[in-house]
Amino acid sequence: MKNFALIGASGYIAPRHMRAIKDTGNRLIAALDPYDGIGIMDSHFPEASFFTEFERFDRFVDKWHRDSGNKIEYVSICSPNYLHDSHIRFALKNGADAICEKPLVLNPWNIDQLRLIEKETGQKIYNILQLRLHDSIIALKKRIAKELKENPNKVYDIDLTYLTSRGKWYFVSWKGDQTKSGGIASNIGVHFFDMLCWIFGEVEENKVHLKTADANAGYLKLKNANVKWFLSVNYDYIPNEIKDKGLTTFRSITVNGEAIEFSGGFTELHTRSYEQIIKGNGFGLDEAYGSINTVSQIRNLEPLGLVGDYHPFCKKIK
Repeated sequence: MKNFALIGASGYIAPRHMRAIKDTGNRLIAALDPYDGIGIMDSHFPEASFFTEFERFDRFVDKWHRDSGNKIEYVSICSPNYLHDSHIRFALKNGADAICEKPLVLNPWNIDQLRLIEKETGQKIYNILQLRLHDSIIALKKRIAKELKENPNKVYDIDLTYLTSRGKWYFVSWKGDQTKSGGIASNIGVHFFDMLCWIFGEVEENKVHLKTADANAGYLKLKNANVKWFLSVNYDYIPNEIKDKGLTTFRSITVNGEAIEFSGGFTELHTRSYEQIIKGNGFGLDEAYGSINTVSQIRNLEPLGLVGDYHPFCKKIK
Protein backbone atom coordinates (compact mmCIF):
# COMPACT_ATOMS: atom_id res chain seq x y z
CA MET A 1 0.00 0.00 0.00
CA LYS A 2 1.46 3.34 -1.13
CA ASN A 3 0.89 6.66 0.63
CA PHE A 4 -0.41 9.61 -1.37
CA ALA A 5 -0.95 13.33 -0.89
CA LEU A 6 -3.21 15.31 -3.22
CA ILE A 7 -3.07 19.00 -4.19
CA GLY A 8 -6.21 20.54 -5.72
CA ALA A 9 -8.74 18.29 -4.00
CA SER A 10 -11.89 20.26 -4.85
CA GLY A 11 -11.24 20.55 -8.59
CA TYR A 12 -13.22 18.91 -11.37
CA ILE A 13 -10.67 16.18 -12.04
CA ALA A 14 -9.69 15.41 -8.43
CA PRO A 15 -12.37 12.71 -7.83
CA ARG A 16 -10.87 10.63 -10.65
CA HIS A 17 -7.52 10.75 -8.88
CA MET A 18 -9.10 9.86 -5.53
CA ARG A 19 -10.85 6.92 -7.14
CA ALA A 20 -7.63 5.82 -8.85
CA ILE A 21 -5.74 5.93 -5.54
CA LYS A 22 -8.47 3.85 -3.91
CA ASP A 23 -8.97 1.40 -6.80
CA THR A 24 -5.25 0.62 -6.90
CA GLY A 25 -5.32 -0.32 -3.21
CA ASN A 26 -3.50 2.71 -1.86
CA ARG A 27 -4.34 5.41 0.68
CA LEU A 28 -4.59 9.18 0.75
CA ILE A 29 -2.82 10.69 3.75
CA ALA A 30 -3.40 14.41 3.16
CA ALA A 31 -5.14 16.74 0.73
CA LEU A 32 -4.94 20.47 0.02
CA ASP A 33 -7.32 22.97 -1.52
CA PRO A 34 -8.14 26.63 -0.71
CA TYR A 35 -11.83 25.76 -1.16
CA ASP A 36 -13.21 23.76 1.75
CA GLY A 37 -16.45 22.38 0.22
CA ILE A 38 -14.82 19.02 -0.17
CA GLY A 39 -17.47 16.50 0.81
CA ILE A 40 -16.44 14.28 -2.09
CA MET A 41 -13.64 13.02 0.15
CA ASP A 42 -16.21 11.21 2.29
CA SER A 43 -16.78 8.83 -0.61
CA HIS A 44 -13.10 8.00 -0.89
CA PHE A 45 -10.84 8.92 2.02
CA PRO A 46 -12.77 10.47 4.95
CA GLU A 47 -9.81 9.75 7.25
CA ALA A 48 -7.36 11.85 5.19
CA SER A 49 -6.12 15.08 6.73
CA PHE A 50 -7.33 18.16 4.85
CA PHE A 51 -5.82 21.64 4.61
CA THR A 52 -6.85 24.92 3.02
CA GLU A 53 -3.43 26.57 3.47
CA PHE A 54 -0.33 25.38 1.69
CA GLU A 55 1.94 26.24 4.64
CA ARG A 56 0.03 23.94 7.00
CA PHE A 57 -0.09 21.22 4.38
CA ASP A 58 3.66 21.54 3.84
CA ARG A 59 4.30 21.33 7.58
CA PHE A 60 2.03 18.27 7.93
CA VAL A 61 3.75 16.38 5.11
CA ASP A 62 7.15 17.01 6.67
CA LYS A 63 6.02 16.26 10.23
CA TRP A 64 4.04 13.13 9.28
CA HIS A 65 7.14 11.63 7.73
CA ARG A 66 9.24 12.38 10.80
CA ASP A 67 6.63 11.24 13.34
CA SER A 68 5.46 8.07 11.59
CA GLY A 69 8.67 6.94 9.98
CA ASN A 70 6.64 6.39 6.82
CA LYS A 71 6.97 8.07 3.46
CA ILE A 72 4.54 9.78 1.12
CA GLU A 73 5.53 8.06 -2.11
CA TYR A 74 3.36 10.08 -4.51
CA VAL A 75 1.84 13.57 -4.68
CA SER A 76 -1.11 13.82 -7.08
CA ILE A 77 -1.44 17.31 -8.57
CA CYS A 78 -4.84 18.58 -9.73
CA SER A 79 -4.25 22.28 -9.10
CA PRO A 80 -4.66 25.10 -11.67
CA ASN A 81 -2.30 24.71 -14.62
CA TYR A 82 0.03 27.58 -13.75
CA LEU A 83 0.73 26.05 -10.31
CA HIS A 84 1.73 22.62 -11.60
CA ASP A 85 5.40 23.51 -11.91
CA SER A 86 5.64 24.70 -8.29
CA HIS A 87 3.66 21.77 -6.91
CA ILE A 88 5.77 19.25 -8.84
CA ARG A 89 8.87 20.80 -7.30
CA PHE A 90 7.27 20.50 -3.85
CA ALA A 91 6.64 16.79 -4.40
CA LEU A 92 10.14 15.98 -5.57
CA LYS A 93 11.86 18.00 -2.86
CA ASN A 94 9.79 16.11 -0.27
CA GLY A 95 11.02 12.76 -1.58
CA ALA A 96 7.87 11.86 -3.52
CA ASP A 97 7.17 11.18 -7.17
CA ALA A 98 4.70 13.59 -8.81
CA ILE A 99 1.58 12.52 -10.72
CA CYS A 100 0.33 15.60 -12.54
CA GLU A 101 -2.74 16.36 -14.60
CA LYS A 102 -2.38 17.74 -18.11
CA PRO A 103 -0.97 20.10 -19.14
CA LEU A 104 2.12 19.16 -17.15
CA VAL A 105 3.40 22.76 -17.34
CA LEU A 106 2.72 25.74 -19.61
CA ASN A 107 6.04 25.98 -21.47
CA PRO A 108 8.78 23.60 -22.63
CA TRP A 109 11.49 25.45 -20.72
CA ASN A 110 9.67 24.54 -17.50
CA ILE A 111 10.25 20.90 -18.42
CA ASP A 112 13.95 21.57 -18.95
CA GLN A 113 14.19 22.84 -15.36
CA LEU A 114 12.19 19.92 -13.99
CA ARG A 115 14.64 17.49 -15.60
CA LEU A 116 17.36 18.99 -13.41
CA ILE A 117 15.25 18.59 -10.27
CA GLU A 118 14.47 14.97 -11.16
CA LYS A 119 18.19 14.34 -11.44
CA GLU A 120 18.96 16.18 -8.18
CA THR A 121 16.29 14.40 -6.13
CA GLY A 122 16.18 10.99 -7.80
CA GLN A 123 12.37 11.26 -7.98
CA LYS A 124 10.13 10.92 -11.03
CA ILE A 125 7.49 13.10 -12.66
CA TYR A 126 4.51 11.45 -14.35
CA ASN A 127 1.93 13.13 -16.57
CA ILE A 128 -1.63 11.89 -17.02
CA LEU A 129 -1.89 11.29 -20.78
CA GLN A 130 -4.92 9.06 -20.61
CA LEU A 131 -5.72 8.92 -24.33
CA ARG A 132 -2.60 6.78 -24.80
CA LEU A 133 -4.38 4.15 -22.69
CA HIS A 134 -7.76 4.32 -24.45
CA ASP A 135 -8.55 1.03 -26.21
CA SER A 136 -9.78 2.68 -29.42
CA ILE A 137 -6.71 4.92 -29.63
CA ILE A 138 -4.36 1.99 -29.00
CA ALA A 139 -6.09 0.07 -31.78
CA LEU A 140 -5.71 3.08 -34.10
CA LYS A 141 -2.01 3.35 -33.30
CA LYS A 142 -1.45 -0.33 -34.07
CA ARG A 143 -3.31 0.00 -37.37
CA ILE A 144 -1.40 3.12 -38.45
CA ALA A 145 1.94 1.59 -37.41
CA LYS A 146 1.21 -1.42 -39.62
CA GLU A 147 0.26 0.78 -42.58
CA LEU A 148 3.34 2.98 -42.13
CA LYS A 149 5.57 -0.06 -42.01
CA GLU A 150 4.27 -0.97 -45.47
CA ASN A 151 4.40 2.65 -46.71
CA PRO A 152 6.63 4.88 -44.51
CA ASN A 153 5.88 8.00 -46.59
CA LYS A 154 2.10 7.79 -46.29
CA VAL A 155 0.45 11.04 -45.13
CA TYR A 156 -3.00 11.03 -43.53
CA ASP A 157 -5.57 13.83 -43.54
CA ILE A 158 -7.01 14.38 -40.06
CA ASP A 159 -9.79 16.59 -38.70
CA LEU A 160 -9.83 17.10 -34.93
CA THR A 161 -12.88 18.79 -33.44
CA TYR A 162 -13.47 19.13 -29.72
CA LEU A 163 -16.26 21.28 -28.32
CA THR A 164 -16.97 21.15 -24.60
CA SER A 165 -19.46 23.76 -23.41
CA ARG A 166 -18.57 26.02 -20.51
CA GLY A 167 -20.69 28.70 -18.85
CA LYS A 168 -19.85 32.28 -17.91
CA TRP A 169 -18.07 31.07 -14.78
CA TYR A 170 -15.27 29.68 -16.99
CA PHE A 171 -14.11 33.11 -18.09
CA VAL A 172 -14.17 34.51 -14.55
CA SER A 173 -12.18 31.56 -13.17
CA TRP A 174 -8.46 30.88 -13.65
CA LYS A 175 -9.37 28.80 -16.70
CA GLY A 176 -10.38 31.93 -18.58
CA ASP A 177 -7.06 33.64 -17.81
CA GLN A 178 -4.49 32.62 -20.42
CA THR A 179 -1.59 33.40 -18.08
CA LYS A 180 -2.97 30.79 -15.66
CA SER A 181 -4.54 28.14 -17.91
CA GLY A 182 -2.39 28.55 -20.99
CA GLY A 183 -5.48 29.25 -23.08
CA ILE A 184 -7.96 27.01 -24.88
CA ALA A 185 -5.37 24.85 -26.64
CA SER A 186 -3.49 24.09 -23.42
CA ASN A 187 -6.56 23.63 -21.27
CA ILE A 188 -8.68 21.31 -23.45
CA GLY A 189 -6.48 20.34 -26.41
CA VAL A 190 -3.07 19.31 -25.13
CA HIS A 191 -3.88 15.60 -24.68
CA PHE A 192 -5.33 15.42 -28.20
CA PHE A 193 -2.16 16.90 -29.67
CA ASP A 194 -0.13 14.43 -27.61
CA MET A 195 -2.19 11.53 -28.90
CA LEU A 196 -1.92 12.57 -32.55
CA CYS A 197 1.87 13.03 -32.35
CA TRP A 198 2.16 9.69 -30.55
CA ILE A 199 0.52 8.01 -33.54
CA PHE A 200 1.51 10.14 -36.55
CA GLY A 201 4.89 11.63 -35.61
CA GLU A 202 6.34 14.91 -34.44
CA VAL A 203 5.13 18.39 -35.40
CA GLU A 204 6.94 19.81 -38.44
CA GLU A 205 4.76 22.89 -39.00
CA ASN A 206 2.36 24.75 -36.71
CA LYS A 207 -0.14 27.38 -37.88
CA VAL A 208 -2.99 29.13 -36.08
CA HIS A 209 -5.96 30.37 -38.10
CA LEU A 210 -8.23 31.70 -35.37
CA LYS A 211 -7.74 32.57 -31.74
CA THR A 212 -10.57 33.98 -29.60
CA ALA A 213 -11.37 33.80 -25.89
CA ASP A 214 -13.57 30.72 -26.43
CA ALA A 215 -12.11 29.06 -29.54
CA ASN A 216 -8.79 28.20 -31.16
CA ALA A 217 -8.25 26.67 -34.58
CA GLY A 218 -5.24 25.82 -36.68
CA TYR A 219 -3.18 23.40 -38.71
CA LEU A 220 -0.42 20.98 -37.78
CA LYS A 221 1.84 19.22 -40.22
CA LEU A 222 3.06 16.03 -38.56
CA LYS A 223 5.59 13.58 -39.96
CA ASN A 224 2.79 11.41 -41.37
CA ALA A 225 -0.33 13.58 -41.14
CA ASN A 226 -1.90 16.92 -41.95
CA VAL A 227 -4.17 17.97 -39.09
CA LYS A 228 -6.92 20.60 -39.18
CA TRP A 229 -8.07 21.25 -35.61
CA PHE A 230 -10.80 23.24 -33.89
CA LEU A 231 -11.26 23.59 -30.12
CA SER A 232 -13.94 25.56 -28.31
CA VAL A 233 -15.89 25.96 -25.07
CA ASN A 234 -18.77 27.76 -26.84
CA TYR A 235 -22.05 25.82 -26.92
CA ASP A 236 -23.20 27.71 -30.03
CA TYR A 237 -20.64 25.95 -32.22
CA ILE A 238 -21.90 22.45 -31.39
CA PRO A 239 -23.71 20.81 -34.36
CA ASN A 240 -27.50 20.91 -34.11
CA GLU A 241 -27.83 17.12 -34.25
CA ILE A 242 -25.73 16.93 -31.09
CA LYS A 243 -27.72 19.68 -29.37
CA ASP A 244 -30.96 17.88 -30.25
CA LYS A 245 -29.76 14.91 -28.19
CA GLY A 246 -29.36 17.17 -25.18
CA LEU A 247 -25.56 16.86 -25.26
CA THR A 248 -23.15 19.69 -24.49
CA THR A 249 -19.94 18.08 -25.74
CA PHE A 250 -18.89 17.13 -29.27
CA ARG A 251 -15.70 15.13 -29.82
CA SER A 252 -14.66 14.02 -33.31
CA ILE A 253 -11.53 12.75 -35.02
CA THR A 254 -11.58 11.66 -38.65
CA VAL A 255 -8.64 9.99 -40.39
CA ASN A 256 -8.90 10.15 -44.20
CA GLY A 257 -12.62 10.78 -43.74
CA GLU A 258 -13.15 7.81 -41.41
CA ALA A 259 -14.55 8.66 -37.97
CA ILE A 260 -12.62 7.23 -35.05
CA GLU A 261 -15.05 6.20 -32.32
CA PHE A 262 -13.67 6.94 -28.88
CA SER A 263 -16.54 8.69 -27.11
CA GLY A 264 -16.75 6.07 -24.36
CA GLY A 265 -14.25 4.29 -22.19
CA PHE A 266 -12.92 7.33 -20.34
CA THR A 267 -14.04 6.57 -16.78
CA GLU A 268 -11.34 4.00 -16.01
CA LEU A 269 -8.39 5.71 -17.68
CA HIS A 270 -7.07 7.45 -14.57
CA THR A 271 -7.05 4.15 -12.71
CA ARG A 272 -5.20 2.55 -15.63
CA SER A 273 -2.75 5.45 -15.54
CA TYR A 274 -2.10 4.93 -11.83
CA GLU A 275 -1.63 1.19 -12.31
CA GLN A 276 1.09 1.83 -14.88
CA ILE A 277 2.74 4.57 -12.82
CA ILE A 278 2.97 2.37 -9.74
CA LYS A 279 4.61 -0.29 -11.92
CA GLY A 280 7.12 2.35 -13.09
CA ASN A 281 5.64 2.52 -16.60
CA GLY A 282 4.00 5.95 -16.52
CA PHE A 283 4.49 8.78 -19.01
CA GLY A 284 7.29 11.11 -17.98
CA LEU A 285 8.90 14.36 -19.10
CA ASP A 286 10.03 13.01 -22.48
CA GLU A 287 6.48 12.00 -23.39
CA ALA A 288 5.03 15.32 -22.22
CA TYR A 289 7.55 17.58 -23.97
CA GLY A 290 6.20 17.52 -27.53
CA SER A 291 2.60 18.51 -26.77
CA ILE A 292 3.69 21.19 -24.29
CA ASN A 293 5.96 22.68 -26.95
CA THR A 294 3.08 22.60 -29.46
CA VAL A 295 0.55 24.41 -27.24
CA SER A 296 3.18 26.93 -26.14
CA GLN A 297 3.78 27.80 -29.79
CA ILE A 298 0.03 28.06 -30.44
CA ARG A 299 -0.29 30.50 -27.55
CA ASN A 300 2.34 32.78 -29.06
CA LEU A 301 1.55 32.51 -32.77
CA GLU A 302 -0.37 35.27 -34.53
CA PRO A 303 -3.59 33.98 -36.15
CA LEU A 304 -3.57 33.95 -39.95
CA GLY A 305 -7.32 34.22 -40.50
CA LEU A 306 -9.27 32.05 -42.93
CA VAL A 307 -6.47 31.33 -45.35
CA GLY A 308 -4.94 28.06 -46.45
CA ASP A 309 -6.03 24.68 -45.10
CA TYR A 310 -8.31 25.72 -42.23
CA HIS A 311 -10.89 23.70 -40.29
CA PRO A 312 -14.47 24.10 -41.65
CA PHE A 313 -15.81 25.02 -38.19
CA CYS A 314 -13.84 28.27 -38.46
CA LYS A 315 -16.73 29.63 -40.51
CA LYS A 316 -18.98 29.33 -37.45
CA ILE A 317 -17.11 32.10 -35.67
CA LYS A 318 -18.68 35.48 -36.26
